[in-house]
Amino acid sequence: MLTPNIAAYRKELNQCFDELDPSKLEQVLVQLMRRESRIFVIGNGGSAAAASHMAVDLAKGSQVEGYPPLRATSLTDNTAMITAWANDSEYGEVFTEQLKIMMSHKDVVIGISASGNSPNVLSAIRYAKERGATTIGFIGFDGGKLRELVDIDITVSSRNYGVVEDFHLVLNHLISQLIKKFREKGEAWHLL
Repeated sequence: MLTPNIAAYRKELNQCFDELDPSKLEQVLVQLMRRESRIFVIGNGGSAAAASHMAVDLAKGSQVEGYPPLRATSLTDNTAMITAWANDSEYGEVFTEQLKIMMSHKDVVIGISASGNSPNVLSAIRYAKERGATTIGFIGFDGGKLRELVDIDITVSSRNYGVVEDFHLVLNHLISQLIKKFREKGEAWHLL
């Protein structure tokens, strides 16, 4: 009974790997490794948890002696800030308002969205682009509106929230581990 369901889920997750464009992954790595900038990660629900996880893995998990740590922050982690902005303006602006306080044109903003249509992620990405920051989207469901907004997208076609969110965590681990490996081997220069 369970075996066919496990096989179907694994097949759908494997399809996400098949859809991964290595050139886009390399573009993401270049943006994260070469900049003396901050990295802001945003998302809702499961993607909010992925944003928190990614910020930790980028800032701590990719550290190598002799290289500056990546300055990654998840804008989903300050409950007081999120609820203050949601209460005083609207939930659709909770990430944008935080970016207004912290972001500069040198920074990178990563929007994680299974559907690609989260209004607060779209608003923040628009704001970041208008101010010259690099924008990256980790997206499912063929990309939604987010795919057209970001500078670099890694989009998969799955419409299964669980599969998309699993794949976003895979991307997180893949990216942070690649950065660490390149740095450990002194090979980070070839991506710059």
